[in-house]
Amino acid sequence: MDLRPVSPANETGPDADIEITEPLCAVFRRALKGEGLKYTPERAQILDMIIRIDGLFEAETLLDRLKDDGFRVSKATVYRTIKLLEEAGIIQRVVFDREQSHYQLVYGRRPNTLLVRTDTGDVEAIDVPELVEIRDRICRERGLEPHGTRFQIFATARG
Repeated sequence: MDLRPVSPANETGPDADIEITEPLCAVFRRALKGEGLKYTPERAQILDMIIRIDGLFEAETLLDRLKDDGFRVSKATVYRTIKLLEEAGIIQRVVFDREQSHYQLVYGRRPNTLLVRTDTGDVEAIDVPELVEIRDRICRERGLEPHGTRFQIFATARG
């Protein structure tokens, strides 16, 4: 199932952390429609909550925040919607803990490199513009259009 957004954001704009060419709900709605699925109120609530979260989140934390805000949504709906949002290129999974998946909003944001401290669990976004240049060059040489970049560094303290 390919749910990539129809209108990807310009990820290389100077000093622009976010540049969304259309509302995320429209991007998600179109991706769902392409798969014969509906944009339900529950999916809208989940997307809205993700947009309001700054940084990484876990599915369980997202579910708790939804319930704290008075929304009635099942755990299964949260997990299915996260999968659909990931397939649509709106969020990405950030792997640094074998026991729990973490996610972050990526659509419309400049790609970032994550420095993951495996000894402390701390995650730091670092800017490495050279990676975007490499990605763009590789795609250009192959006649492809880039849709994103994911690069993660896993590290521990020396000694």
